[in-house]
Amino acid sequence: MSGKVLGVSDFPPLPRYAPTPIELEVRRRIRVSVGAYAYEIANKPIMTDADWDYAASQINRWMGTCHPILDEFFVTEFSPMTAMWIHNHPDLAGIRRIFTRYYSALRDHFERR
Repeated sequence: MSGKVLGVSDFPPLPRYAPTPIELEVRRRIRVSVGAYAYEIANKPIMTDADWDYAASQINRWMGTCHPILDEFFVTEFSPMTAMWIHNHPDLAGIRRIFTRYYSALRDHFERR
């Protein structure tokens, strides 16, 4: 061993990973759900109305994501016209956890300035 510390340029680039359509749909549903939670329940919007409207319009309610409870919820309860459906979300605790972990602390930091 020469004791040389390897730099980023010493490694080949990682292969590009393309998410599957199901993974993309899950990400869209999470993003829209957290946005709905932030607006409707926490009263701390994390995106503009236009951004939320666009994201909600991209949801494919009929796509199965291998999570039957959430798939059924999006077919029967989700509406891209409103965020009121978030109150009936089957994993509201999980949505709250994501919001708190990634957005609540960040918003509080900027509001104190």
